[in-house]
Amino acid sequence: MANLSCGIVGLPNVGKSTLFNALTKKAAAMAANYPFCTIDPNVGIVEVDDPRLPILSTISKSHKIIPATVTFVDIAGLVAGASKGEGLGNKFLANIRETDAIVHVVRCFDSSEIIHVAGRVDPLSDIAVINLELILADLQMAENTLGKMEKQIKAKKELAATAELLARAITHLNDNKPLRSMSVTKEEALLLKAYPFLTLKKVLYATNVAESDLPSMENEYVKIVRDFAEKEGSEVVPICAKLEEELAQLTPAEAKEYLAALGLEEPGLNRLIKKAFNTLGLINYITTGEIETRAWTIKRGTNAQDAAGEIHTDLQKGFIRAEVVSYEDMLAYKGRVGAREVGRARSEGKDYIVHDGDVILFFHN
Repeated sequence: MANLSCGIVGLPNVGKSTLFNALTKKAAAMAANYPFCTIDPNVGIVEVDDPRLPILSTISKSHKIIPATVTFVDIAGLVAGASKGEGLGNKFLANIRETDAIVHVVRCFDSSEIIHVAGRVDPLSDIAVINLELILADLQMAENTLGKMEKQIKAKKELAATAELLARAITHLNDNKPLRSMSVTKEEALLLKAYPFLTLKKVLYATNVAESDLPSMENEYVKIVRDFAEKEGSEVVPICAKLEEELAQLTPAEAKEYLAALGLEEPGLNRLIKKAFNTLGLINYITTGEIETRAWTIKRGTNAQDAAGEIHTDLQKGFIRAEVVSYEDMLAYKGRVGAREVGRARSEGKDYIVHDGDVILFFHN
């Protein structure tokens, strides 16, 4: 699971490139007031802000800190007809297939200066344009796959269940519904996972508001998106891309001061990353010592032996046990040795389910 990746999508001029510039702290995406200014998908690797790491690093006297990271892919502005290759359609769709989740930036502000593709601000219509393109792309893939499968079914009877499921998926997509909203059994979910369907991916709606909407970041447009996302089982993260871009130019201390002056506790990007982790069921465990203090990203529910495999397959294969201390106990007893002395260092077997913030030392042969 080494690294979470999110594709940033949205119609031209919704603030997508502005947000991406802020994410990567460099103006890699030429944010400009015209469509298609971002031709190739820009990739930005962003460190996950985790206040636990510097504290553990001080306790362990670590030489370096390695935080978890999230890869953001800024995907070229999408227009109606992308699934048929309009604009940069096919390339755009191929880039999304490789990401874990979709961050859909939706314009939720009025501005006479920034032209809107459709000439007016209408969040639901914007969402519908992009969702339709993803649905059409999935429909095309499902129909092609089923067509090939029907030719093989006579010889391979075991394909019948998958063929039936794909036929259901086609009906669902034809009703203009994303596949993530189709009710399936665990077995069916596994069968579907074998195909890179775009509308199976989890979506976070990043509602881009104006600076005049700070600090609440709420307005009528955001409410509309919230209602829509709730019905779909998706999350909403209000952000102000313009503010994020300004914060990216400041030092951490200046950014903190600026946020406090605006009545905000943390940057929107931190909230976006946290939401992405939660949405995909991801957590971080930590290893710490003199060499480094490091966060490792795993799926919630991962056992100790598989978690060890994130570091190295040798650790997984030769796993003997894991010594686990909670972050809170590392803090209270000033490190692993102190935690051991009071019996707060637990010895766990390979089936132990790792929790967020567990500080782990693996023993292996």
